[in-house]
Amino acid sequence: MMKRPLIGLNCDYRGQNQGTPAYCYLAAGYFESIANAGGIPVLVPPVEDHDSLNQILDTLDGFVLVGGGDLDPRNDGYMLHSSVRPMEPRREQFDRRLAQEIANRRMSLMAIGVGLQLINIVEGGNLFYHIPIDLPHALPHRDPHDPNHRHSLVVEPNSILGRVYGEGEIRVTSRHHMAIDRLAESFRVTARCQDGVIEGIESRDPSWLVVGCQFHPESTAASALDIRIFEEFVEGTMARADQLQLAAA
Repeated sequence: MMKRPLIGLNCDYRGQNQGTPAYCYLAAGYFESIANAGGIPVLVPPVEDHDSLNQILDTLDGFVLVGGGDLDPRNDGYMLHSSVRPMEPRREQFDRRLAQEIANRRMSLMAIGVGLQLINIVEGGNLFYHIPIDLPHALPHRDPHDPNHRHSLVVEPNSILGRVYGEGEIRVTSRHHMAIDRLAESFRVTARCQDGVIEGIESRDPSWLVVGCQFHPESTAASALDIRIFEEFVEGTMARADQLQLAAA
């Protein structure tokens, strides 16, 4: 029986509030999509000890940086805009350490929503912090009244997303107001909205598997093709793990 890869997923975090204890949680679509694609999901809470994080990552074959609240611009030297709703500081501090360690290891990675934004920052890129102000002619990328808001994309054919979706225009679930501005040199664009907003990235380094989606293929409104992205990631992670095992033998 073929060994299934262990895929880590970071969790969202909510601090203690008025007698309610702190807890971490994860939308089921993330771990169910990994499990359905043939991986074994491993939820990783925001541990504060760096040695513990390294030991956890040593056991994993790949990682999914999940979506969530906004990154705090002040952590990258920018002002806090009124539209930004920062995630809990404990999660952001952990996620930044986590993303940096993933990048250092060149660990197989799927990055969704804010996960894509974070890995771009870690690798030297930056962000638009509010699309309606920074890109006033852009299409709507979220609808506060519809969590399954969708818009169309144009996908690069020579890419993982291109293999998944094929030629032509596609539609995806979108709920973001921040987006990549300057793309880190480590990556290339594999999908854009018609307004030019970056919606998909991959690594330029063929030895580092990165599938980045600004949209949400784990959403309850996801299509069968969206789910194929997780299958491509799990299959690529398995192939990468086999290569590393052979190299170490």
